[in-house]
Amino acid sequence: MKSIIAIALLAASLSAQAAQSLKAEVNGMVCAFCAQGIEKKLRALSQAQDVYVNLKDRVVVVELREGQTIAPQVFKDLVKDAGYDVVSVETVAQSAKQIKAGVK
Repeated sequence: MKSIIAIALLAASLSAQAAQSLKAEVNGMVCAFCAQGIEKKLRALSQAQDVYVNLKDRVVVVELREGQTIAPQVFKDLVKDAGYDVVSVETVAQSAKQIKAGVK
């Protein structure tokens, strides 16, 4: 029984570590309304598992569902269509929660 629990915990930790997200540096976000608008637009994506927006650090993250992808340009265009300037986009192997917690 202990080995089954250990395997389940290992699988859970590996899947959490294997999360893939698109992370963007975004200019123009100045209030919670800005963050909510971007978050709502990104959460509507079928590929989105989770979304994180940080006004202070000017970061927008969309965590992808397992096996799903979004072209960085599509992500960038969605944020731009919401009225914000995307400085850079990168693919990272972290979940939105890990990025929010500052886990590297």
